[in-house]
Amino acid sequence: MQLGRSADVSITIQEKLKSVIASELGCNIFRIHSQLRKVNEKAYEPEIIAIGPYHRGKPDLSGMEEHKLVYLKSLLGQKIEKVATCVAAVKPLEEKARKCYAEPIALSSDEFCRNNAQKDLIDKTDPVFRLEWILNSLQRDLMLFENQLPFFILCKLYEIIELPDQESGLIDLALNFFSDLLPGHGTTRENGNPQDNIKHLLDLIHRNWSTSKLKPVKEVIRGTGDMALIRCSMELAEAGIKLEKIAQEDIFDIEFENGTLRIPTLAIEERTESFLRNLVAYEQYCGDDQINIVTDYVTFLGCLIKSAKDVAKLSHRGIIRNLIGENEVISQMLNKLNVCIIVPSRNFLYAEIFERLNIHCSRPVNRWRATLWRNYCNTPSGIISIIAASFLLILTLLQTIFLILSWKNH
Repeated sequence: MQLGRSADVSITIQEKLKSVIASELGCNIFRIHSQLRKVNEKAYEPEIIAIGPYHRGKPDLSGMEEHKLVYLKSLLGQKIEKVATCVAAVKPLEEKARKCYAEPIALSSDEFCRNNAQKDLIDKTDPVFRLEWILNSLQRDLMLFENQLPFFILCKLYEIIELPDQESGLIDLALNFFSDLLPGHGTTRENGNPQDNIKHLLDLIHRNWSTSKLKPVKEVIRGTGDMALIRCSMELAEAGIKLEKIAQEDIFDIEFENGTLRIPTLAIEERTESFLRNLVAYEQYCGDDQINIVTDYVTFLGCLIKSAKDVAKLSHRGIIRNLIGENEVISQMLNKLNVCIIVPSRNFLYAEIFERLNIHCSRPVNRWRATLWRNYCNTPSGIISIIAASFLLILTLLQTIFLILSWKNH
């Protein structure tokens, strides 16, 4: 009898484990873990609107809830009956949608489906959305990792709702909406990107932001395989490294050749930290063994910038476009961005560049040359002094040679 009970318990545990594993495999929308969140909690939370269930019902977001209904009514026009059609279309997808979230959603079936059916679209005639800060906050909030809806839900609603004067697809609409949020060139549509493989809007941004052709170089570092991080921009300059802006469309395409480190311009504004933080979090949760391009880029920036002086130097070179104002704010932001990032990864994108930079900095001749140039050759008077000293040295050498020859002749 006892044996039978043990078998029943074992089977029950196995079934629970199977359901947990299946649930975890389907999850792609997570709560940010506390270690990452505590560095800057506000970077992961919506400012004006919640579309996902994690932040639904928060008092500070209630002002936009009524506006959602206004937009839904405006979108449907006289076809109010389509609300029922939208809810009915979402209903069969409820179980699949719930499995996309790593935590249980404390909403009834009706609440969950109605919440997902209220898709937000911007009416350009609405005076509220003529305010630039509203649009900026909307762009920011709709890409937050915790504030996501499964993309297949959005696709289903897009199929049902007839959009006036709109011929482009949902993906193109979304990428166009986020285009001026992204640092660098902006979004580019990935060719052959299957719609049904996209997890949510943040995943769509991640897939389409970069066009970089950089590939990680595995096992670049000889010996133990450990990788040394590079020095900050001020120290690189002291070691003779030239820092130059490069006119690349993709901000990830960094180059190092012949002692010159070329970096595309990065514009930093108020939303940049939240944008990068959520993409780094997405890569930590969903990256597996892939190339974590944003995490690697943030690691690179964190090495280059350790103080306000580094920001000032990179701004002077056109590498950083400071839209915040205070150099110290940017240096602190980038230093905090690297908290809870384990680096460098096995597939680190900039491994070869790091190695060549460190080799360059370790050669004494490069440091001596840089010191000579910094102390004597960076002003007209310094150059004149070098020329005069060299001329005197040559005269002294010639005089010595003539004295030796004269002594030998006698």
